[in-house]
Amino acid sequence: MFTAMRSKLGIEKGTDILDHVYSLPEAEQKKAHGIIEDVERDAMAKQIPQAGLVTLMEHLDANDIKKGICTRNFNTPVEHLLTNHLPGHINAFAPIVTRDFRPPKPSPAGILHIAKQWDIISESDVADNGRPVAKRPLPLIMVGDSIDDIIAGHDAGAATVLLRSEGKEDLEKDPRTDLVISRYV
Repeated sequence: MFTAMRSKLGIEKGTDILDHVYSLPEAEQKKAHGIIEDVERDAMAKQIPQAGLVTLMEHLDANDIKKGICTRNFNTPVEHLLTNHLPGHINAFAPIVTRDFRPPKPSPAGILHIAKQWDIISESDVADNGRPVAKRPLPLIMVGDSIDDIIAGHDAGAATVLLRSEGKEDLEKDPRTDLVISRYV
């Protein structure tokens, strides 16, 4: 999905997509967001949840473990996943932090926001450099499949779990990755 976004926006691989969009004049930002959302909608239509997703969610619910979402996607793909790939008996994810939340991942701000909503921390501020104001370990696990997920989780003080995916083998050896899994169960 990111390759398609970069191609349609005319930016190189090393350039952060959202940073690029937010650097554009306001009128161009709206057009660029539309391009990204179109790519996300196309990917959403082909979305297949990981094997074991429902089983894992049921296990978390049975053990009263809260679930939140911190994503760089906009809300429509998130709602699509929750509505079409998780049965109604699964407890809600709350809060859900999308790319409208600023600053987005890889900043730890979204994860710190979740921790504050869950009363784990009393403040969720980040400094101008994007780092948490207070360095502390959090009783949270950030599960993701990208460098943004691993950086955000690590910098927030959460344990990080990398869901293995093709082309991201370098993340398996990244010192900020605490655990690597191939599937949910």
